[in-house]
Amino acid sequence: MADGRKLFPTTRLIAAALVAGAAAGALAVYVSGGLPGNNAPGETAAVAAQDRACAARAERAKEVASAATGHVAAMLPADPPQSLSALAFNGPDGKPATLAGHGGKTVLVNLWATWCAPCRAEMPALDELQQKMGGDEFEVVAINVDTGDDAKPKAFLDEIGVSSLAYYSDHSMGVFNDLKTKGLALGLPVTVLVDGEGCLLAHMNGPAEWSTPDALKLIGTALDDAK
Repeated sequence: MADGRKLFPTTRLIAAALVAGAAAGALAVYVSGGLPGNNAPGETAAVAAQDRACAARAERAKEVASAATGHVAAMLPADPPQSLSALAFNGPDGKPATLAGHGGKTVLVNLWATWCAPCRAEMPALDELQQKMGGDEFEVVAINVDTGDDAKPKAFLDEIGVSSLAYYSDHSMGVFNDLKTKGLALGLPVTVLVDGEGCLLAHMNGPAEWSTPDALKLIGTALDDAK
């Protein structure tokens, strides 16, 4: 990394992620109390139409995921691509937002918590990725899922010098449970790569070195394919 900061060795990160993932899964079940209720008929039809449109991008998802090597080799192609536009969380202003509000941007969504050691370890690299590649076409959307308020996660980000990431949150764990229901989240951290139309391209559970050339190549491929 450019400023000399280092994350844990990969094998230790993965082991820690498995432990944290088990804890996160148990917590999510406890917090959610079950699956979300059924959508209204009109909403269900709209979601189904979005999923069909995304499913047609299976080859694109495979092409993007094929660029996931080295430090980001755990990133898997969406099978099939599905719409994540309805993912809900709070924006930097604290108001409700959805991923649809990022329409037109390729987005790397990362769910993290202060009690998750691998999440804490990869946050500086996510900040660097946003600094290097963030802009009109790409954003890292790191969503804090601590179940308290914003004070502790914001203090942690200030402490480690995160300056490029906007602050997103969901203290209800709803965004985690939505991804869990879709078979995408086993624990924390969990990361999904979404195109400008809200379609899932690739996903992974566990941490990664997001500021490495491997990660930059992956995001660059996603952006090239979007043109």
